[in-house]
Amino acid sequence: MSHDKSGYPVMGEGNQPPNPNYYGPPQPGFGMPPPNYSQATGGPYPPAGSYGQPGFPQAGPGFAPGPYPPMGFPQMPYPQGPYQQGFGQPGFPVDPMGVPADSPAYHDDGPPSYGDNDEFKIGGLEDKTVRRAFIRKVFLVLTVQLVVTFSFVAIFTFSDDAKIFVRRNPWVYYTSYASFLVCLIALSCCGDFRRKYPGNFIALGILTLSLSYMVGMIASFYDTETVIIAVGITAGVCFTVVLFSLQTKYDFTSCRGVLFVCLIVLMIFSILCIFIRNKIMHLVYASLGALLFTCFLAVDTQLLLGNKNLALSPEEYIFAALNLYTDIINIFLYILAIVGRSRE
Repeated sequence: MSHDKSGYPVMGEGNQPPNPNYYGPPQPGFGMPPPNYSQATGGPYPPAGSYGQPGFPQAGPGFAPGPYPPMGFPQMPYPQGPYQQGFGQPGFPVDPMGVPADSPAYHDDGPPSYGDNDEFKIGGLEDKTVRRAFIRKVFLVLTVQLVVTFSFVAIFTFSDDAKIFVRRNPWVYYTSYASFLVCLIALSCCGDFRRKYPGNFIALGILTLSLSYMVGMIASFYDTETVIIAVGITAGVCFTVVLFSLQTKYDFTSCRGVLFVCLIVLMIFSILCIFIRNKIMHLVYASLGALLFTCFLAVDTQLLLGNKNLALSPEEYIFAALNLYTDIINIFLYILAIVGRSRE
């Protein structure tokens, strides 16, 4: 077979077709095989190693890399520091109740401020469980206080000897009033004191006994029927207000500033009533007082429940019970004055 000048086969003798498997001499860059390392001018290079893990033999020439045993991470005994348990970060003190010391709900001293309740709104089941336990504890303490107080009221109302005793010994009333003020200031203004057991319960017990004696003494100056009517009205009003505070979407906690101003005005009005003896003025004063403390009861109930913008810290159960207790007692005294004045 003959070839042309370019190296391609031409028709030979007998018109035989060219060999299809023959494409002529190899052209540079197209038909040449890739160079290997053994053909280099610098001498043969060692074969490139496979990408295995260190510490295991590499595959030999002509063999595929074999499966290597899995190499896990080394387990080293890391030192365990004395991390504190709770919601706080290491290095920050954590309260025993589970509230971080740097949270807005925690207060070292002074009367508790009413911080925003955004943290509780986005909390999980644990926050709701803590809040329910807090509510149960507050209502348990409040129930004991009310039972003691209205027991004193019943004794001073139905017992003639008790009525004679309070009229002959007015110094007991003033002593009770002084004890009540001291315990009220201590529980309201001393944050560390009202959170420490058993001092907080002792102070709350003294306050409850003192106020119970004063309420019983005031009730002894009214007849039995008037006291019973006042107790019934107070129970109905308090139950209705608490139930309404549970169901309503209105935020009473936003009205605390207005109620505080109204309280100052009521105190000035009470000074005028001391010097001006007028039945109508006394009825107006008692009506305004009952209305004002009814609103305070709604505010304190929502602060206790924590379902509004402001809420009490779960560790302030003594302060919460004290707020509800004084609200209910003030409502009873004002209603007692209204019923007594209207029956004269």
